[in-house]
Amino acid sequence: MFYSSLSRHLALLAVVSVANAWFRLPCTGPLVQERVDPILSPTQVPSQHVHTVHGAYSEELAVRWHPVQLTRMIPDFKANSTFDTLRASKCTSCQVAQDLSNYWFPKLYFRDPKTKMFEAVPNGGLLVYYQNRGSLDKANGGPGLKAFPPGFRMITGNPVARSKKYQDGLGTQAELAERAIAWACLRYTTSNPDYYGTGGFPHTDCEAGFQSRLHFPACWDGKNVDSADHRSHVAFLSILDNGSCPSTHPVGLMKLFYEITWDIHSFAGRWKESDGWPFVYATGDATGYSFHGDFQNGWDVNVLQNAIDKCNNPNDDTINGVADACSYFTMIPAANAASCQLPSVVNEEVKGPFAKLPG
Repeated sequence: MFYSSLSRHLALLAVVSVANAWFRLPCTGPLVQERVDPILSPTQVPSQHVHTVHGAYSEELAVRWHPVQLTRMIPDFKANSTFDTLRASKCTSCQVAQDLSNYWFPKLYFRDPKTKMFEAVPNGGLLVYYQNRGSLDKANGGPGLKAFPPGFRMITGNPVARSKKYQDGLGTQAELAERAIAWACLRYTTSNPDYYGTGGFPHTDCEAGFQSRLHFPACWDGKNVDSADHRSHVAFLSILDNGSCPSTHPVGLMKLFYEITWDIHSFAGRWKESDGWPFVYATGDATGYSFHGDFQNGWDVNVLQNAIDKCNNPNDDTINGVADACSYFTMIPAANAASCQLPSVVNEEVKGPFAKLPG
């Protein structure tokens, strides 16, 4: 489903009018790009497809992900020990020092219509929005939102999805989960305006970048930091980007929203629209419906709670989501964040060109 720029901007204005504290967390180059997935495949290295991972790196995390050491480390693979491992990290590829979380999502590839070979599409890092949304926010008369607890983790999206199942607007958790996968085709020209959609890929070049977008649940059951499917302990707000929480999940959290901008324009001279859109996710998905994202909490919980409660001053840039304006955050220079990289533990090529995707 496509949206016009005007309608999208009007919708954003409506959301901003009820927002309280929020901030944008910039993450520079990836921590690592390979087939690892500590949530869905904690005992399987390599995992099923290539992910781009951002965030914290500790020596313990590197050892735990290494296939040679995996058997020895599995007995200690618990939610709390994972949180403790992240809190012991020596660096992060994101730019707030108190956030030692991990964020990851599948990589995008270009499949050349002539050679049928796959090549990795470069992306400009990751931008994570931490948004105060919903009726539980203090700005909307609620008790206030809570910081993610130690050991908390969750996923959004479905890596095996290949088509749309639900009519937009049903408001069920299944429909909201489907609509949580979105994209923007950025052009920045009046003759070729931006356009937006959910689920399936666009059909044109995006001169200023193709942007994958992910909405995460913002309602928590208040008890479990994870669940067997990594979804059931959380729920979406009733209208996805705002609204109320279901009674089964009465605790409001900061709503995470990922933006990843891929440079598909660098391949513009190698395909035409009659070829069909030549980009696929690392899942092998040429439809776009399988995009998904993971979050593993590594925050200093007290710092995040203070930011939620107090970094909402209308007289400074916290009102505009500028993380640097929140006095509880220590910002990391972009060059320092970019130097934080986890050595690859899977011995395979992930950039291409190659005839078959890894996995």
